[in-house]
Amino acid sequence: MTHTLLAYIATASYMAAAVLIGMRLFRKEGWIPDRALAISVAFVGLAIHSWVLWDSIFSSAGINLGFYHALALTSWTIIALLLVSSLNKPVDNLGLILLPAAALSLILETHFAEVGFMRASASWPLKIHVLLSMLAYSLLTLAAVQAILLSVQDHHLRHRQPGGFVRTLPPLQTMESLLFEMISAGFVLLTLALLSGLAFLENMFAQHLVHKTVLSVLAWLVFGGLLIGRFRKGWRGRTAITWTLGGFVILILAYFGSKAVLQFVLHR
Repeated sequence: MTHTLLAYIATASYMAAAVLIGMRLFRKEGWIPDRALAISVAFVGLAIHSWVLWDSIFSSAGINLGFYHALALTSWTIIALLLVSSLNKPVDNLGLILLPAAALSLILETHFAEVGFMRASASWPLKIHVLLSMLAYSLLTLAAVQAILLSVQDHHLRHRQPGGFVRTLPPLQTMESLLFEMISAGFVLLTLALLSGLAFLENMFAQHLVHKTVLSVLAWLVFGGLLIGRFRKGWRGRTAITWTLGGFVILILAYFGSKAVLQFVLHR
């Protein structure tokens, strides 16, 4: 009961923070919430989210990384990175999409719990691989949402519609710079995650990880190609957005698509 109650309080905090961000973006008159208020409310949700995860995922037997638990843990990492980055960068607007998504992950984790332990005795290379993978996925998720906002901003500016919530966003050049900062950091972490995976991947076929590995490498190639195109040919705008979202879709299939197939279809 306590676990469920805390999950709903965290969910309510995330949704309240998203509403405050929405009011800052879309409201033109009346009371407009302060940016610090929205971030503070989101931090409250993150703190309670932490308690919920500690109660449901971590135990003496190991770490429960069943599908919905892994989803809730990944959403926690994404929100944590978002809020910490928001302290000195104008990225809090991403919370309009990411905070409701994190709230949904908590609801799913609470009502559809299942067991999928990574044992406490698991090797350090495996634990490091999981950590790096989660951080890489989280940063590249932020980049994907940033690309969506950038796409909306670019569309409005091309059609000479700079009003509405677009006026509250940072300049287009700043948005693009933030996007490539996220992609660069995420690409480095994804590279390290793939390299660390080699340390324990003794039999890829026996562990049913071929599809996950192939898709992860393909996503790595997409993001790597985007960075090369950026620095050598000056790629930006729609080209950068398309490559970012394409790489992110492949990464979703690698991380959660393969896990869903293994757990719900193959029951492994």
